[in-house]
Formats: sequence, C-alpha cells, structure tokens
Amino acid sequence: MFIELDLQSETPIYAQLVDQIVEGIASGELKRGDPLPSVRRLAEELGINLHTVNKSYNLLKQEGFLQVHRKQGVIVHPDGMPGVTEAFEAKLQRQLRSLAAEAAVRGMTEEAFTEESRSVYRDTITNRGGG
Repeated sequence: MFIELDLQSETPIYAQLVDQIVEGIASGELKRGDPLPSVRRLAEELGINLHTVNKSYNLLKQEGFLQVHRKQGVIVHPDGMPGVTEAFEAKLQRQLRSLAAEAAVRGMTEEAFTEESRSVYRDTITNRGGG
C-alpha cells in the first residue's frame, strides 16, 4: 500500500491517511478482505504517531470501510463498502459547497468546475486495478 503524507499540509495527517486509504479502495489497489498494516507498523513506516493511525482506522471502521479482527488484524471490509447514506450526502454537499464557493471566488466557471469534478472522479475510477 502506497501512502504519501504531506506533513506541511493544512489537512490533518489523520485526514490525509483516511483519504488515501479510501482512494486505494476506490482505485482497486486495496480490495475486499485485504489486510492493512497494524497501527504500530504503519505509524513506524510513515514516521507518525500511532494515535494518528489509530484515529484514522477508527474513523474508517465507523464509516464501514474497515473491519478489525483479533486474529486477522485490520482488513478492508470483506462485504464491500457502505452505500450512499444521508450522512455521506450531507458531507458531500458541505465539501462541494466549500470547493464551489472557492472556485467561484477565484473566477472558475461552473462548466470548468463541473468538468474538473468529472475528471477527478473518472481518474479515480479509471485507475481501478491499475497502479
């Protein structure tokens, strides 16, 4: 699993980790039932605090992306990912509203914003199974 964190970013490290694991699942790099490194091992590999990794894993578990087993450790949820929930739709709208507002303030047209969104979505899906 390839994780690249930007320690200088305004985005918290735990959020970057969550995003990259979800992107790995979306791209097909991480598949149902795939094991993830233990909290301690991933923290050591990335050079970050183990509580940061634990927070990321817990959030992903709450969202239904991961399962934690005593014997198997942390794995990508074997039953597939959660569907579109009201909570997800609300989160999506909040994040898109913020991005759309910034795009508008910067002078980006609605068409350009829409096309950029499509491009990012398609690139994520196109990379499934590829690396």
